[in-house]
Amino acid sequence: MKIVIAGGHGKIALRLTRQLAKRGDSVVGIVRNPRHVDDIRAAGGEAVVLDLEHATVDQVAAAVVGADAVVFSAGSGNSATSARRDKMDRAAVVLVMDAAEQAGVQRFLHVSSINVGCAEERGIGDGYAVYLRAKHAAEQHIFARTQLDWTVLRPGVLTDGAGDGTVELTVGNRVAPRHARFDQVAREDVAAVLVALIDRPETAGRIYVVVGGGTPIEKAIDA
Repeated sequence: MKIVIAGGHGKIALRLTRQLAKRGDSVVGIVRNPRHVDDIRAAGGEAVVLDLEHATVDQVAAAVVGADAVVFSAGSGNSATSARRDKMDRAAVVLVMDAAEQAGVQRFLHVSSINVGCAEERGIGDGYAVYLRAKHAAEQHIFARTQLDWTVLRPGVLTDGAGDGTVELTVGNRVAPRHARFDQVAREDVAAVLVALIDRPETAGRIYVVVGGGTPIEKAIDA
């Protein structure tokens, strides 16, 4: 398969690239910074240099054409302004979906957040709240799409620890919960869940919440 990852230099994205490339898939990472191209190649993928804050639909469509799936794993970064959070965490999602539809790519997977509905909870913090509002708005755009076979993955608090191939995976709702959770999950395991979701077209139209747990990933999805 050919998989295109928007935000190809992210910590989940690089792990996803390695896992997909290891099994023989063709992976293309969309990156803003030309200095990140070598890291994509070292992980086993190819890179397209494109700034999703300023790119056109035609430009992104050219990058995703021929893909079996597009994964949106881009992010604004911890120190981003409110304006940049909106551009990257909401508007860029819409852009990539528009491009996928234009290019004839049906499968779309989005990496969201376990706390996507919790922006108004006390103690969340202003910066995190802005991020969550943008993520929530992005999800609403996703749910409205009828031409894409979308899947939304809401991971818990991400860690860089070694993944062990086991998780706790539950089905989420379009109405996101209002109370924050801070369960942890390894980025390596999040990437492995994405691989499994890519392989399973029957997971389209669903929302999954993933945190650390004791169930093997394939069994967790089966359940």
